[in-house]
Amino acid sequence: MQTIANAVFQPDRPDSAFLDRLLSKCTDHLSLLAAPATLEQVYDFGANAFDAIFDTLRLTTPCIVLDIPHQWTAWTRRALEGADDILIVAEPDLANLRNAKNMLNVLKASRPNDQMPLFCLNQVGMPKRPEIDRRSFAKTLDAQPVAVIPFDSRLFGTAANNGQMIAELSANHRTSQMFLDMARKLTGHGEVRRSSSLLAPIREIASKFKRRPSAKSA
Repeated sequence: MQTIANAVFQPDRPDSAFLDRLLSKCTDHLSLLAAPATLEQVYDFGANAFDAIFDTLRLTTPCIVLDIPHQWTAWTRRALEGADDILIVAEPDLANLRNAKNMLNVLKASRPNDQMPLFCLNQVGMPKRPEIDRRSFAKTLDAQPVAVIPFDSRLFGTAANNGQMIAELSANHRTSQMFLDMARKLTGHGEVRRSSSLLAPIREIASKFKRRPSAKSA
């Protein structure tokens, strides 16, 4: 019931104790600050709406991951420009190619001293859908995808309906390994110690994250 909107719209600057009450704890090493899920009010956030929240989270959280909505507003641009690393998620069609190209151009210009944004291709191989092949997509963006995630309606649909992560549903699935590989690339942590515990690699990666937030634009 508590979402990030509760922090944005409160009159006082959010402190760590207040944000802790809003966070939904999933595991010992993962807590979520959810997006609004009701339509009782509109959510027209200003460019600086999330600055105080990010500043407070940096004081107590070793890793902040932002799942940016598929929109281009003042606050989404500001969040992306302030992130340590960016991962753009695109599907292999013309609209996604155009949007990814535009985002890369804007972010490279506004972040000249930061690491280049990365991108991955998602839902590749959807039956009966004409697609732009990986080589052509990469050539247009002048970059190689860090991952090519195949379309799998059963796996992702089941995980979504169960409210589970892919690794919880199928730890040995190749897509779970792709997610870990992308996390290693984003953190610069090349090797992950293997363990029988599913969360051990994620915990090790999380301990290496920087203080500034990373962002994923879907």
